[in-house]
Amino acid sequence: MTNDKGIFIKNIYYMLAYAFQVLRQKNYDNVAAEDFDNVQDLFAAILAKGVSQQIKQGLYREYITKNEDLSILRGKLGIYGTIKNQIQRKMLLSCEYDELSVNNIFNQILKTTITILIKDTGVKKLHKAELKKIVLFFNEVDEIGLSNIRWDSLIYQRNNQNYEMLINVCYFVLDGMIQTTNKGNYKMMSFSDEHIHRLYEKFVLEYFKQHHSYLSEARAAQVKWDLPSDTEESMIRFLPVMQTDIFLRYKEQILIIDTKYYGHTMQMQYDKATLHSGNMYQIFTYVKNQDVKNTGNVSGMLLYAKTEEAITPDCSFVMGGNKISVKTLDLNKEFKLIAAQLDKIVEEYFRKM
Repeated sequence: MTNDKGIFIKNIYYMLAYAFQVLRQKNYDNVAAEDFDNVQDLFAAILAKGVSQQIKQGLYREYITKNEDLSILRGKLGIYGTIKNQIQRKMLLSCEYDELSVNNIFNQILKTTITILIKDTGVKKLHKAELKKIVLFFNEVDEIGLSNIRWDSLIYQRNNQNYEMLINVCYFVLDGMIQTTNKGNYKMMSFSDEHIHRLYEKFVLEYFKQHHSYLSEARAAQVKWDLPSDTEESMIRFLPVMQTDIFLRYKEQILIIDTKYYGHTMQMQYDKATLHSGNMYQIFTYVKNQDVKNTGNVSGMLLYAKTEEAITPDCSFVMGGNKISVKTLDLNKEFKLIAAQLDKIVEEYFRKM
């Protein structure tokens, strides 16, 4: 099955598996072998397996500050609260203390997502039953309002690194929620362009890292502006950061790739289909500022995900001595064919000696 963006839902799983290596572990084998009619059913299956495994290892705990009136002192004494208790003739001390708790933001996100997926009509009964068993282990965890989640403030460390993939799946689910008009329940919208773009970018980079390890560099790197050495720092800070999606290097050759996922690959100008001008200017700027010595060893590529449009760009130009290409990756094929398309890109630009 495909989603409404023309992508095999199974390929969304494969992209997630490259973006998050934990999905390639054996306990996810059943998910990899299953067919899905809806992307929310895929996410439900992943969470059922992943959270179940996390429960076996123990839910993540964080210290949270609690304020309670107790008969004996625990932690710090709250003077004003204790005086108030004495006035009310309560023989209690106002205490403030820290306690390890499972009721933290990470588990709250998991519980909220699981609860919503249980109610989603696009999730199979089997996966709903699995999630209902899991949610019983979250009785000490509160649900959280979607507007209260600050995704960019979540920090992963050694004690909760296993949560990163799970929380990212939760993000895809919760960020794609709309409230229905009947009974105030939630359901999942289509996997949005923004979601696919983030996943698509990370997938392509991780694929190159894992399957072309001979590359001396495969990362998301920043390109510095080619400015005179005496340019004042106060002026440089006003320039935008040139952050590449993918920066590949083999010996003296460099390929900068900008991944793009749009509903429309081409733009229309005067009834004529053309490449997005902003994207072309961007990749050309990256290339020319990287190739400061004008060697021609730096190339650039716009890598679009194929849409339902009849025109799919596949062309190359030499601009100012550097090769600039526009390619299209078809995600609506068997994964081995997607892999072959990516391998061909590397083989074309980096021929190993």
